[in-house]
Amino acid sequence: MLQWKIKAFDALTVHELYDLLQLRSEIFVVEQNCVYLDLDGKDKVALHLIGEFEGKIVAHSRLFKPGISFEYASIGRVTVDANYRDRKWGHDLMRESIAGIALHFGESKITIGAQLYLKKFYESHGFVQTSEMYLEDDIPHIEMKRE
Repeated sequence: MLQWKIKAFDALTVHELYDLLQLRSEIFVVEQNCVYLDLDGKDKVALHLIGEFEGKIVAHSRLFKPGISFEYASIGRVTVDANYRDRKWGHDLMRESIAGIALHFGESKITIGAQLYLKKFYESHGFVQTSEMYLEDDIPHIEMKRE
């Protein structure tokens, strides 16, 4: 089982920050072969949901109050270590992310910018497509909302 915690940027240890940035780089830069600037300034205003397994960060997402990324609250940088995806922890990560938005921001309306290939995954968590496909860092995305 994963151990979950939510922390503000200033509460992250140096080791946690390094490990979650390394995980994001492994997935969004190396695995997806996409050169982009992950450090977008939003980490400082996000709550960081961290999933640990045997002391290692294997899942992460950023939680935002309304008005930071979208009109509604939002979830971003949804990542699960490739070595653990067979355990379906992405679903646990989304359930925890949605619950974290409700608990910390009192919000149920959530908007995400989803990679198009994950549309069905997000639909299984109550999100519906609300935009046409657009390219972000040369990767097809769609906006999705959960109300």
